[in-house]
Amino acid sequence: MLLSRLCAAAFACLVSLAPAVAADKIRLAIQATGTFGWELAVARAYGLDKAADLDLEATELATTEAGKIALIGGGADMIISDWLWVARERSLGQPLLFVPHSTALGAVMAKEPAKFARPADLVGKKLGVAGGPLDKSWLLLQAWALKQGVDLKSQANIVYGAPALLAEKLTQGEIDAALEFWTFCARLEAKGFSRAIDLIAVEKDLGATNPVIVTGYVFTPTFAARQGPALARFLTMMKQAKTLIAEDDSAFAKIAGMTGLADAAGQAIVRRYYRAGIPTASRDSEIADAAALYKVLAKIGGPQLVGGDAELDQSLFYRAP
Repeated sequence: MLLSRLCAAAFACLVSLAPAVAADKIRLAIQATGTFGWELAVARAYGLDKAADLDLEATELATTEAGKIALIGGGADMIISDWLWVARERSLGQPLLFVPHSTALGAVMAKEPAKFARPADLVGKKLGVAGGPLDKSWLLLQAWALKQGVDLKSQANIVYGAPALLAEKLTQGEIDAALEFWTFCARLEAKGFSRAIDLIAVEKDLGATNPVIVTGYVFTPTFAARQGPALARFLTMMKQAKTLIAEDDSAFAKIAGMTGLADAAGQAIVRRYYRAGIPTASRDSEIADAAALYKVLAKIGGPQLVGGDAELDQSLFYRAP
């Protein structure tokens, strides 16, 4: 008995002296001011990464394009991007995978929204468009307008630009309305502007049944196969972080300074937009809605937007084995 106890004690001592098993590393390419950055900050603040046995190595990049390059080039395991880009990459031979992250979508913002609620109201007006000619929201708005007999591309005066620049032009009265990303919609709402045309309503008119997924976690099949258990823990951790930001005031306070708004009223608006963008639909419903909008986007954007596939490759949506 004594010998057994001595052996057990010796074994315990050896175990305590042995190096700890390293946490699973996931390399993330992020934009510091994006909501992915908010969620990672909250996850770390509450020790969710440690509880999930994850070593999150985040590299802050200036643009979303830089993140895409990092992922394709092997410099990152995961980024946040939109499913349309993933679909295009897959059509070109890059087998990426996608897990939904947010349904948050922008809108056409105006000081007097009732004056710009229909496509016909935008004819002859200066409309700012964030994201450029192939931005998904802009293409959806065009498709919706065409259903009502209006070709916004030729009948409105389109001003492309960065979202911050367009928001400034709108507040100064240099343009009549602006199709903005959701974070800038929130900032404009804090300044007294409102949604004239809600893109979620546009999506539904074009065939979707629920708010459609906009962005997601993007990674390679190789990463998913190699790090499947770690990926599952990561996704669970991110859901927990989202819930904390949406529901816990102290958690939101930790990232309030990252929203780009200094006052509590503006931060509350951003938080409301963020909360509304947390996915709630089933995976099958998410895929069906994405497939419906893909057909619309493929028709109006062509191969330059979607590559060679006329229909969405639904296998881009990752399902854990």
